[in-house]
Amino acid sequence: MLAADTERAALLAESETATDAGRIAEIQTRLADIDAWSAEADAATILRGLGFSAEDQARPTRDYSGGWRMRVALAGVLFAQPDLLLLDEPTNYLDLEGALWLESYLARYPHTVIVISHDRDLLNRAVGHILHLENRSLTLYTGGYDTFARTRAEKRALQAAEAKKQEARRAHLQSFVDRFRAKASKAVQAQARIKMLAKMEPITAPEEAKFHQFSFPQPDQLSPPIVSMDGVAVGYDGRAVLQRLNLRIDQDDRIALLGRNGQGKSTLSKLLAERLDPMDGRIARSSKLRIGYFAQHQVDELELDETPLDHVRRLRPDEGQPRLRARLAEFGLMADQAETRVRALSGGQKARLSLLLATIDAPIC
Repeated sequence: MLAADTERAALLAESETATDAGRIAEIQTRLADIDAWSAEADAATILRGLGFSAEDQARPTRDYSGGWRMRVALAGVLFAQPDLLLLDEPTNYLDLEGALWLESYLARYPHTVIVISHDRDLLNRAVGHILHLENRSLTLYTGGYDTFARTRAEKRALQAAEAKKQEARRAHLQSFVDRFRAKASKAVQAQARIKMLAKMEPITAPEEAKFHQFSFPQPDQLSPPIVSMDGVAVGYDGRAVLQRLNLRIDQDDRIALLGRNGQGKSTLSKLLAERLDPMDGRIARSSKLRIGYFAQHQVDELELDETPLDHVRRLRPDEGQPRLRARLAEFGLMADQAETRVRALSGGQKARLSLLLATIDAPIC
């Protein structure tokens, strides 16, 4: 993080070798101007807000997973306090506490922030304007996301009404022209209306937003419980992350796993998905239980050099290509994306593919 402030790092490095008294004075003055001596405390505050304990802050970056390294990168950008801070989906790798901290931080950030996000809470609490990209044009709205959605809906309704009114006006003028164009006594009036039609700027009714409605196959009904745990321990390399787990899951349960990062949420998910074996205790699953697993880092579950078509074909080798393509299209992966290597897909497209693969067998859990 400290290295992310390149000016501070360069000045400190130069101060170690500078011999000219005037230059040394300039360096020290500039270091004071940028508050360089409080940098470590500022960096620690940002890291703590993003979930790094004091012990974590001293660990080598190589020890961290990809998601935590993304947090380090985000922390470095925030610490540098650039004049223009551009964030692309910054809450993707944050837990609830981290996301709330980031909202508060951005709301009081002293410079300009442009954030790309699907997080409505972030867009309501941390931004003052929404810049909407649609049909290759940009429209600026004042306020957070809810204000944008309401204003845009009102604007679209007004545009649709104006387009309908213009359509009726055009039909009326055209009807007059068609009836009286050939009649000498009305020819002048017909020509005038033809000119009116030519000068009329067309008002296009707003197009309805295109969206893909995902549909999941219906799972079979199983007798409860579908999963039960009794005194289960699970972890990595012989070290338990979770112990004394006692849990019953029925088919109609809807369960959210909440907790700070590093508390074992993903570990429990991997245990349920049979990616990890229990180290102790007893876990029982229904004999007909099918489990779909959408990983936190879904790229870990995908083959980057294969296409989405390859992934689905591996799970459904007996289905013809038209049916395989139809499956992909249902999740918004159209013809071009179906034969694109996964590494070249966007994050959202990878997530759609992962969701398709997780639900293709009608999982019960």
